[in-house]
Amino acid sequence: MSDSTTHGISLGIQRKGDRFWVVLTAIGKLTHNDYEVMTPILENSIASVEDPHIRMLVDLREFDGWELRAAWDDFKLGMKYGREFERIAMVGEGAWQDWAAKIGSWFIAGEIAHFEDLEAAHDWLTAS
Repeated sequence: MSDSTTHGISLGIQRKGDRFWVVLTAIGKLTHNDYEVMTPILENSIASVEDPHIRMLVDLREFDGWELRAAWDDFKLGMKYGREFERIAMVGEGAWQDWAAKIGSWFIAGEIAHFEDLEAAHDWLTAS
């Protein structure tokens, strides 16, 4: 029996004014397979920039968590590229996301913050 529940990760780019940022949207419960697909795309994108200072919006409004192996994949990705991120705005509801932002700040060279309001996250990402 196959699982028909929608889940996955989408990557994109948004712009407000002259500031660009990467958008990662997580939906449902993420799997190791989701990371096998997403990781090479993200790695190739980062490798193509000479001196990356990445700002990222992580949309977790429809996120239900990770399978254990996928959580490990996420941790490894953060450890490998944590120095490349200038700011990460996490958007979603829930106290666990505040904790995730605090824990994530241990592994990310830049700033990381949690927002419940998408527009507030955009404003923070565009600030100098």
